[in-house]
Amino acid sequence: MAATDASLNRRYRSLSRGYPAALLCLVASVVVCSGATGQKSPQPSADMERQFQQAMAAEDQGDLDRAQSILSTLHKAHPGIFAVEESLGLIYAQRQDYARALPLLESAATAQPNSDVAHANLGATLYQLHRNQRAETEFERAVHLNPSNESAQQSLGRVLMDEHRPADAATALNAALALKPGDPDLALDYATALLAANQLTGARAVLEGIPDADHSARAQTLIGEADEQAKDFAGAGRHFIQAVDLEPSEENVWLLGEELLRHWTFSAAAIEFEAASAKFPGSKRMRLGLGAAYFGDAKYAKAVPVFASLLEDDPDNATYARMLGLSCTTVMGDDRPRCATLVHYAQSHPADAHAAAYAAISLLAQKDSQEQRPLVRKLLEAAIAADPRIPEAQCKMGTFLQDDGMWKESIPYLERAVKLKPDFVQAHYHLSIAYWRTGRKQDAEAEMELQKKFAKQEQADLDERLRQITTFVVEVHN
Repeated sequence: MAATDASLNRRYRSLSRGYPAALLCLVASVVVCSGATGQKSPQPSADMERQFQQAMAAEDQGDLDRAQSILSTLHKAHPGIFAVEESLGLIYAQRQDYARALPLLESAATAQPNSDVAHANLGATLYQLHRNQRAETEFERAVHLNPSNESAQQSLGRVLMDEHRPADAATALNAALALKPGDPDLALDYATALLAANQLTGARAVLEGIPDADHSARAQTLIGEADEQAKDFAGAGRHFIQAVDLEPSEENVWLLGEELLRHWTFSAAAIEFEAASAKFPGSKRMRLGLGAAYFGDAKYAKAVPVFASLLEDDPDNATYARMLGLSCTTVMGDDRPRCATLVHYAQSHPADAHAAAYAAISLLAQKDSQEQRPLVRKLLEAAIAADPRIPEAQCKMGTFLQDDGMWKESIPYLERAVKLKPDFVQAHYHLSIAYWRTGRKQDAEAEMELQKKFAKQEQADLDERLRQITTFVVEVHN
């Protein structure tokens, strides 16, 4: 959400007047407020007043070091003076030294319990320290004391959005917008909350009132999201494209690529993510989107190195390992040298059952699979031990045993596979062979009929893999 105008210049000029009227913005700038209420600090001496005036003058001139030094000296000599504590706390906060700001602003809010500004300043500092629940309490106190405090209302809305309470956030932001009508950034904040709360009609009404929305990248992304909620997917795509044209930022390019992935427009998504990966080489989500686009476009051999490089850069990332595993077990006719990254991950993460299963299946598909059989068995055993509910691991262990002529021993694994996944074509086929080899001809015929019944399941399985990858990409980065 957008910041409001930042300033430290408008202050009360005397210790006897109470405190500086400044409200910290949630993005670490300082915002001028007015209309604060609260008790006055005790009447200071003339010397204290002179020092305070010097500190305020130094701050007005941009000399924060001198202002901080004077206020620190005053605070040590005369603790408990509200204006000194509030001013010094705000200087620390402006310098993003929130840990030192916090006790000063807590003391100030305690000294002036009826000051909306003091509670708002404290809430903003707590927010910067990721203490959102306490920040929410302070902002609620501020708006209770002074419902006309627009900055406190907006700050409350921001905290509530972070706490995944968009409907409550929308209420606060609506109150802020009523106090500052016509503010386009605040209106966009409000529309964002309404969309997150699935209040599409209200969001559209707000967005329609945004002046010059056709030239605002943020407005275009929100209109695109509104179209997405309304299932106007073509309209959503047009607005996301327009947002990128207006402002080709990493965020806007991601939203466009994500939209293309969500609707399986993989060739177009690949083009966008290829360009974005070159433009934003440090963006992991662009590379992640590129890998998903390649996979969806059936370019599995191109997806493998993308996911492998992501896993190499982040060797403990289970999501990257899962997507690499899906790719390595789908690609055909290649030696898959980059799939070795998956094997290394599986060996160092034995509790990741899916990774172990995918690594074993990938190894069995390689030309030198015979040499890899001891490792394959170890990986399959690890996968089943970590999670016996993975049908692919059970099936692959069964076929592994069949390769060694262990027909009877393969049956329990294959039976578990079809129980876990009743339409598992390969498992039915291999179970039929195992039954036939062990003299259970009637059971074998029944399994072969099931294999024929689910013969078209292979494409559905591939579609399911595709859904997994696109779901990972879309959900992980939202």
